[in-house]
Amino acid sequence: MLRVRPVHFTSRPDSWEQLLTALGMAKTVDNGPWREFDAGSGRLALDLADAGAPDDGTTALGVEVGDLAEFARRTTLAAEKSGNTVAELMAADHGESCRITGRDGFSFLADKGAREPNAADADPALAVVGVWFTEDPGAAAVTLQDIGARFRPVPDADETADFTAKNGGVLMVRPASGRARSGLGFEYDGDLGALRDRLTAAGLDVSETEEAFGRTLHVANPDAAGTAGTADTAAAAPHVPPTVWISQRLAAP
Repeated sequence: MLRVRPVHFTSRPDSWEQLLTALGMAKTVDNGPWREFDAGSGRLALDLADAGAPDDGTTALGVEVGDLAEFARRTTLAAEKSGNTVAELMAADHGESCRITGRDGFSFLADKGAREPNAADADPALAVVGVWFTEDPGAAAVTLQDIGARFRPVPDADETADFTAKNGGVLMVRPASGRARSGLGFEYDGDLGALRDRLTAAGLDVSETEEAFGRTLHVANPDAAGTAGTADTAAAAPHVPPTVWISQRLAAP
């Protein structure tokens, strides 16, 4: 089992819930500061952050697996050939986990999945996308293969790599300068115009760009300063992107 499940830290969980609900995600867990939402493919967790804290508005890449010990064993076995990936079982704040570390020093957690199937009422066309930004995209791609992600050919494959997880969600590697870091986005394998209408009807600020290989919707980021529907207009931290993107599903070459 492998499912994409990033964790987004935010001081504005209600605004994020409004966005995720409009996207077609189904809330499946609501434990105070911790909420989980299912897409048709992949899952996203929201974790409450203090306003203005360093982690406010950030996303941690993460996956869910069936058996942590077996996942660590298989990843370590695959890494013996690549010499690229370290898998370490560890005790995290939320319980047992497995930390995956790539050659660039970037790390993320694999947690035991508490629930197998995604919610039936989630929009089946929507997929959660976790992004790994790095100066060493080749090594990052090998690490994702080591954990069992499936390579997915895309039209624009220059220094980029896309992967799917067996149990849902998409993982992307994108070249970027500076420290390795994670990002969050979505893919839509349906009528993007209808999705835009749905988001607009929910009172969200939406724009659209036409790119070489498809269209992308950009929705105002609930963590950004002055976003409609948020309770305050405090200056957003520099790490908070102004929008959340939803890309049209790219066709294979």
